[in-house]
Amino acid sequence: MKISGNEIKPGMLIEHKDGLWEVLKTQHVKPGKGGAFNQVEMKSFNKSTKLNERFRSSDTVEKASLDEINYNYLYEDNSDYYFIDQKTFDQINIKKNIFGEKGNFLKENLEVKISFYNEKPISFELPNQINCKIENTDAALKGQTVSSSYKPATLDNGVKIQVPPFIEKGDEIVIDTRTIEYVKKI
Repeated sequence: MKISGNEIKPGMLIEHKDGLWEVLKTQHVKPGKGGAFNQVEMKSFNKSTKLNERFRSSDTVEKASLDEINYNYLYEDNSDYYFIDQKTFDQINIKKNIFGEKGNFLKENLEVKISFYNEKPISFELPNQINCKIENTDAALKGQTVSSSYKPATLDNGVKIQVPPFIEKGDEIVIDTRTIEYVKKI
């Protein structure tokens, strides 16, 4: 879908210079001389490069169309995670490097939304909150309750986070997967 240069907003995916770009920042600039333009900072999806471009309102760019499909997590091997579509029972595998540290939160049958561009998986979305168990944590120090202090803890999946002092080893907690932070105790 074609959009004009002044319609570009942060978070959009656009096709530009034979590549897929995620828009990070935009700034509408109206110089004293000449026409107004949209200054856009973009990050490449394929390479780890950034690009600053000027788009006038008369310029058009192609907004990338993504297909989002819900999959359930099955298992992992050394290099890939495996998922199944519950409607069609199609299985796919995705390289672990796409998931990064958030791949540690995958549990059997967890529903994940995967975004495809030209039938190639490019990003994913975990549920906003996931239940985890505390594997290990430091003892709370007496007298630290005056201010809201947090202590380090390790989850059952190996991820390290900060938790309130009353959380103990073996407790079930809820984690926000967008920020990887403690939400509440179950």
